[in-house]
Amino acid sequence: METVSTIIYFLITIGILVFVHELGHFLAAISCGMRAEVFALGMGNRVFGWNKVSGFNFGKLKPDLDLQGNTDYRVAAFPIGGYVKIAGMIDESLDTALDKNDIQPWEYRAKPVWQRMIVISAGVIMNIFLAIGIFWGINYSQGESYMQTTEIGIVVANSPAEKSGLRVGDKIVSVNGKKMDYWEAIQASIYVDFLGSDIALEIERGGVQQIISIPRKNIPDPSSSETLFGIDAANTEAIISEVVSGKPAEKVGIQSGDVILSINGFKVFNQEHVIKIVRANSEKEITILIRRNSETKTFNVTPSSEGRIGIVVGRRYNGPIISKQYGLFESFPRGVKQTVSVTTLYAHSIWQLIVGKADFAKSVGGPVKIAQMANRSAESGITSFLAFTALLSISLAVMNILPFPALDGGHLIVLIYEAIVRKPLPNIVQIRIQQTGMAILLAFMVFVLFNDIFG
Repeated sequence: METVSTIIYFLITIGILVFVHELGHFLAAISCGMRAEVFALGMGNRVFGWNKVSGFNFGKLKPDLDLQGNTDYRVAAFPIGGYVKIAGMIDESLDTALDKNDIQPWEYRAKPVWQRMIVISAGVIMNIFLAIGIFWGINYSQGESYMQTTEIGIVVANSPAEKSGLRVGDKIVSVNGKKMDYWEAIQASIYVDFLGSDIALEIERGGVQQIISIPRKNIPDPSSSETLFGIDAANTEAIISEVVSGKPAEKVGIQSGDVILSINGFKVFNQEHVIKIVRANSEKEITILIRRNSETKTFNVTPSSEGRIGIVVGRRYNGPIISKQYGLFESFPRGVKQTVSVTTLYAHSIWQLIVGKADFAKSVGGPVKIAQMANRSAESGITSFLAFTALLSISLAVMNILPFPALDGGHLIVLIYEAIVRKPLPNIVQIRIQQTGMAILLAFMVFVLFNDIFG
């Protein structure tokens, strides 16, 4: 049953993102006077669809059917992805007949470069608008909650934080001169606001304030390591959010909602603690002290050879909370700010991959990971699911705008070339670029799928 729900939520999430992305291309093309021959959800053969000429029908359209400039709206067999086929455009269809036909005024290739740039960029823009809209709605309906503490409750052993001299009980007063009032502001300052800069933490220890300077090179990038800076807020605990069926944890009776107090006598407060200790004891029995409701229980469990026991662990904060509510118009700029922050972080993470500072296998997730995360976010409630969809929409936008063949960014590079030299690339060259890009993307998809399953 869990597998079915995972697949369903994955298809819903991908369906929303693809529909919005392709709708952007479609609306921009129509607005610029281009004909969109096909608007498809899914890839592969046509299963069913509708158009003004033949109405609603199943299967493929007749080869000689003249749509008379209308669009065939269809659902295709493979339910991942989608596309808009714009007349006169060299895209994933690799249409080689363009050279044989005269240019028509309603075709993509007949329009000025600036209009074609709008059409190519519209999918990415729509994904960004979707994220802004979701964050806007969440801020308006839910407001925001912050952990009202700046006190360090956890310093991970041998982490950059410990090596910098931070201790449990330190209170962070400011980051690079910016006053801190809650824990989320500290995280945002370290990883987003001052990304790329050295960090000066003003802390209070035993009633005395002092400055701890930390070079940026000593702060791991979020995309490059499972171990981040190494601090967490006071009043946190490690809670099990999911127990995988058939794995060691389930077999000994560990349940979702259990709070892990210690493993082999070592206190744990978050996911990182749990992962480190469990992995260090692969195929060795460990003792886990659990709090379930008001009772404490002890379980002996043996991790697999990969150092896993089949649990998903999150961090729960039990301290004071600051809650803020925002009006309709107050919520919008906050949605924009959140979208910009996430986009900046994604772009930085991709740059870290490009320059080799991030572990590619650990940083890239494919359909299996997306499906699992979609299912978990849906189980946490509609707000969590929508927030995850917004994050994925931004990720899709950032990936698509990369200057890579077969992606929207690759098409933009071709258009920029045409704008500079005042002459388009030959069709055969554009087709070869598309073929190369699609081959690389296919190999990439195979890799991430393999990494999802066996990584």
